Amino acid sequence: MKDGILVTGGAGYIGSHVVRQLGEAGYENIVVLDNLSKGFRDAVLYGDLIVGDTGDKALVSKLLKDFNVKSVLHFAAHTIVPESVSNPLKYYNNNTCQSRNLLECCQKANVAHFIFSSTAAVYGIPETIPVDEETPKSPINPYGTSKLMTEWMLNDLGHATDLRYVVLRYFNVAGCDPEGRIGQSTPEATLLTKVAVEAALGIRDQVAIFGTDYDTKDGTGVRDYIHVEDLAAAHIKALKYLKNGGDSTTLNCGYGHGYSVREVLDAVEKAHGSPLNIEEKPRRAGDPPTLIAKADKVRDVLDWEPQYDNLDTIVTSALNWEIKLQAKHKQ
Repeated sequence: MKDGILVTGGAGYIGSHVVRQLGEAGYENIVVLDNLSKGFRDAVLYGDLIVGDTGDKALVSKLLKDFNVKSVLHFAAHTIVPESVSNPLKYYNNNTCQSRNLLECCQKANVAHFIFSSTAAVYGIPETIPVDEETPKSPINPYGTSKLMTEWMLNDLGHATDLRYVVLRYFNVAGCDPEGRIGQSTPEATLLTKVAVEAALGIRDQVAIFGTDYDTKDGTGVRDYIHVEDLAAAHIKALKYLKNGGDSTTLNCGYGHGYSVREVLDAVEKAHGSPLNIEEKPRRAGDPPTLIAKADKVRDVLDWEPQYDNLDTIVTSALNWEIKLQAKHKQ
């Protein structure tokens, strides 16, 4: 049997784009494990979907054996920062304890390669911008801490065994499959572009700007937005890198420049052709004014070159997907 690939959370927003790109790249024997709490069955365009939990050691062990899995891409996680603050144990259970169980299964099954979906939230509020991979890690919420703890476990396991891994720290993921096959479908999502395009289409009454008095070019927070298609491509590159014998490494995933909240909202208004109902609110605790990746390392190590580094492209793909999604819901 050909070496298998296990993708946890592969029915979710980012995971489903990666699964699609794996299939398009010719990879076979792909198994997707997702409990469908946030993911969608019809988003899995390649491989076999198994409905279950990443922390179910008996199930995971069986999948690793049955599919001869040598590579694991781990996306399954809770990702809502405010929820992590109000319900931290939910995040430590799902993001940290379940990851620990997954890693134990991988160790016993002699999995060779592991790619982990981490986050820029591990940096907290950095003192210097842009942040590189060596910037001190000081997460300010349980979401960021839960991800950092898994990074620590991976690092320790990598030293103790032959497992090699790539940690990818995402900055602000946005946009959808440019061909409109899959996209961000999560109800009540909190990502700015998703909220803004829903507001443009009347699904939400308004979109909020949290903080207009930051020390930025227009007073609103600035973030490094990366198109999900480029992010998915980085995972395919990371898998190839490990299969070719690459050493364990940690890489920022961003474009190395940022857009403000107002710039994103302006781009949505431009794409839709009508003004948004925008409400200005006070800052949220813990939001850094600016968060931008130093993203040279991911380009050098993985030979990764983004194809969708354009705000209008990002926003248009998100808007087109939302229009398609709402048409589907009305059927």
